[in-house]
Amino acid sequence: MFGWRENEKADAVRHICGPETMALNGPVLHIGLVGPLPPPYGGMANQTRQLAGLLQQEGVRVEVIQVNAPYQPAWAGKIRGLRAVFRLIPYLLRLWRAAGQVQLFHIMANSGLAWHLFAAPAIWIARLRNTPVIVNYRGGEARLFFQKSWRWIKPSLDRTHAIIVPSGFLEAVFGQYGYAAGIVPNIIDLSRFSVRPQTDGDGTDWTDAPHIVVTRNLEAIYDNATAIRAFQIVKQSVPRARLTVAGAGPEKTMLEHFVTELGLQDSIRFTGRIDNDAIAALYQSADMMINASLIDNMPISILEALASGVPVVSTDAGGIPYLVEHNKTALLVPKKDPDAMANAMLKLLRSPQLADSLRSCGLASLERYTWNSVKRHLFTVYQQALVHGQH
Repeated sequence: MFGWRENEKADAVRHICGPETMALNGPVLHIGLVGPLPPPYGGMANQTRQLAGLLQQEGVRVEVIQVNAPYQPAWAGKIRGLRAVFRLIPYLLRLWRAAGQVQLFHIMANSGLAWHLFAAPAIWIARLRNTPVIVNYRGGEARLFFQKSWRWIKPSLDRTHAIIVPSGFLEAVFGQYGYAAGIVPNIIDLSRFSVRPQTDGDGTDWTDAPHIVVTRNLEAIYDNATAIRAFQIVKQSVPRARLTVAGAGPEKTMLEHFVTELGLQDSIRFTGRIDNDAIAALYQSADMMINASLIDNMPISILEALASGVPVVSTDAGGIPYLVEHNKTALLVPKKDPDAMANAMLKLLRSPQLADSLRSCGLASLERYTWNSVKRHLFTVYQQALVHGQH
């Protein structure tokens, strides 16, 4: 599709020995990984950082081009409007420099403004510098975003060598627009999580005093108000139940007022945003995870709960039914239906056998999200992009 710096890139192709080894006995593959990094801690930022480290462990040279780099100077971040310029111009310069050095761009892309400001410029700069591009699209709002902005999105997609997505849900969305997308799942680091014995040290029955957690940002698309309402219904039958809401966002004040109106302030705790170590500890203390999102793709929070042996009750939004199977690895309910969510929560509490089954099947389902599994898919895509880039 595009030209190559022939010596460097052709050598890289010749020395790729298969999907599990990208740089054996020859030049090390050099990847430009474009995406956000923590903080803040979120799904795509965590995946970008984790992927960079795992690729480096495989002997791949990785240059991360951070889309949310700190403002320089720091005071620029306080000036609305101007701060976008202070972030965008250095970002474009880093892209231009990196595109002249790396052999391949791997772009972590999302919907909305992030696509236009970060993903699209990376694609076009790569084209100008004859560098192949893989777009790793992860936006749960893809269908709506495509409907509104397709004439702006399509020209950029036409200049990529491959599109990869983490779920069958997004694969189907791209298919509706005539684009083939390969599935490369999100990666879960199982070493960060462990399963807690189901009886606390003091012998308390978890079904009598369950600790329920929500681990989503406090944004409208995650509909945390429905989760809180469902908890209120559960608490009428299980008075000792308590809820921890871990996340930050623009709906924090509204949700806190809502909890007060419901008289639940003694049973619900807002932790704010927490880091990766703290989230693992939170799951260790949890008996159930609930997720009320309205729009979603492949939430890593659900995978983290499964890896911790925590039963999940979630809406069936977007890609979630591709991630978990109802009554096998999680319980799925309709969106914006607190009664259905509460009934599913009570069903779990009243059936320890069901909870145990969900735990064991959930843990068994995680193998396809480990690095050993995911890297085979990803390295195959890299290999194909390198080969196709010669033509």
